[in-house]
Amino acid sequence: MPKPILLVVMDGIGFSKTGLGDAVSLANTPTLDMLLKECPNTRLKAHGDAVGLPSDDDMGNSEVGHNALGCGQIYSQGAKLVNESIESGKMYDSSAWGELIGNCKINGSTLHFIGLLSDGNVHSNISHLFKMLAQAKKEGVRKARIHILLDGRDVPATSAPIYVEQLENYLAELSDDSFDGKIASGGGRMKVTMDRYQADWKMVELGWNTHVKGEGRQFDSAMQAIETYRTEIDGVIDQDLPAFVIAKDGKPVGRIEDKDSVILFNFRGDRAIELSMAFDNEQFNEFDRGAKPDVCFAGMLQYDGDLKLPKRYLVNPPEITNTLTEVLVAAGLNEYAVSETQKYGHVTYFWNGNKSDKFSEELETYKEIPSDNVSFDQRPWMKSAEITDDIIEAIKSKKYDFIRCNFPNGDMVGHTGSLEATIVGVEAVDLGLARLIKVCDEYGVTLLVTADHGNADEMLEKNKKGVVQVRTAHSLNAVPFIIYDKDVKYTIKDGTYGLANVAPTVVKMFGLTAPDCWQESMI
Repeated sequence: MPKPILLVVMDGIGFSKTGLGDAVSLANTPTLDMLLKECPNTRLKAHGDAVGLPSDDDMGNSEVGHNALGCGQIYSQGAKLVNESIESGKMYDSSAWGELIGNCKINGSTLHFIGLLSDGNVHSNISHLFKMLAQAKKEGVRKARIHILLDGRDVPATSAPIYVEQLENYLAELSDDSFDGKIASGGGRMKVTMDRYQADWKMVELGWNTHVKGEGRQFDSAMQAIETYRTEIDGVIDQDLPAFVIAKDGKPVGRIEDKDSVILFNFRGDRAIELSMAFDNEQFNEFDRGAKPDVCFAGMLQYDGDLKLPKRYLVNPPEITNTLTEVLVAAGLNEYAVSETQKYGHVTYFWNGNKSDKFSEELETYKEIPSDNVSFDQRPWMKSAEITDDIIEAIKSKKYDFIRCNFPNGDMVGHTGSLEATIVGVEAVDLGLARLIKVCDEYGVTLLVTADHGNADEMLEKNKKGVVQVRTAHSLNAVPFIIYDKDVKYTIKDGTYGLANVAPTVVKMFGLTAPDCWQESMI
C-alpha cells in the first residue's frame, strides 16, 4: 500500500528576491533549512497566470492558491474572471445587474457600492468600480454612493489618498445634471466590515452602522477623514483607520435606505460573506441590524455557492471540477484537513473547489481550531502548536491516507507589518515542522511542505522615491515545494512548476491516475 502523505502549507512563506524585510531568512529555522538542504525540492510559482490571475503583476492569495493546490488545474480567478465578464459585457447582461439598475430607475433610488478601494487585485480592483459607475450612469441611474474600505495591505500601507483622489476625480467627471456620485462612508479594512470566518462580528456591525445607518464620526470628505486620523493616531496605516461618515450640514450624504440597490464589489469571498449574510439572511441574529432597509443587494461573485450567498451576483464563478479530493475519495482514501479559524476555509472550502459540502462524509474529516481574537503581532505563534498537536494525533490514529494542514503565521502576522513579530511566527512554524518530522519518521508518512503565496519573505519595500517603507501585501515571490521521506528517494523532474502541479504529484505518489485536465506531476 502507498504510504500516507502529510501536506503542510506554510501560509505566506516564500523566497525573497530583494532581501528587504525577509522574515523567513531572518528567522531561526533549522528545520526548514535542513529540508531545503537535504531533501528534493523546487520552487513553485504562486502568483499571476499560475493561479489564474490576469498577469504576473498580480500577487497570489490564499483563496486562489488553495484552489490551485487542491484541483491540479488553473482557472480564471478573481480579477481575471471579472475582467473577462466586464469586457465581454456578460456582467451587464446578467439578471442581477438588470435588477439592480431597474430597481433604481423605477424607484428613483440610489445605487450604492461597498468594497475595498485599491488596485491590489486580491479582493477588488478600483477599475471595476469605475466601469460599473460609468455603465450605471449610461443606463439611467441618477444617484450613486460609494462606501470605501481602505486597503494598505495588498498595496502600500499608506497609499489610500492615491485611490481616494482617483475616485473623487472620476466622480467629478461623471457628475452632471443627470448623475450625482459621492463617497459616503469608509474605514480601514481591518477595522470595518471585512471580517472573515465569523471571527469578529463587531467589525461587520461597525460596517453596517457606518455604511447602512450613516452612524459615526462625520467629516466633510474622505481625504479629511484620513488626514485627521493620521494626525490623531501615531503611525496608523490604512488598514487600521477608524470608520468615518461623510456628511453635509450634519446629515450623512449616503445612508442606505428602502428601495436602494447595493453592490458589494469585492470579488474575493472570504471577507465578503458576513456582510452578505447581514443583507441577505432574514433570520440573521449576529448583531442588531435595527430597521433593515428593503434593498436589492448583489455581490460581485457568489461568495459561497453552497450557502447561496449572496442570492444575486454579477459574475458566475469558475466551475471547478475534478479536484484532488474527488480523485482520492473515488479511490477510497481517507482525508483529514485541519487549520485554525483564519485558514480553516482554505484547507476545506477553497481546497475542494469552492464547495462547502464534503464529497464524502465517510472519507473526509475536517477540524477547525479557533483562532485567538487578537492582533496577530501580539501572539505571532498563533495556534501552530495546537495544529501540530492535532496532526500528530491524526497520524497516530493510522486512519488517514492524506492529511493536509495550514499554518497561517507567515501570512496573518506578516499582514500586521511587524517584522519582529513575523520572525517569531515563522519560527513557530519551524518548530511545528520539527515535531512533525519525528512523527512522520515513526509512522512511515511522507511529508510534503509548500506554501500558497509569499508574504513574510518581503515585509519592506522601496517606494518611488527610494525610501524603504513597511510592506503588508503578499509578495510575487516563489514558494517552496519539498519532499521529505526517510525511506523513499524521490527525484523532482527539471521544469517550471506552479501550485497546480502539487495535486498531480500527490496522486502519482499514491499510484493513482490524474485526470487529463490536470497539470503534470513533478516526479
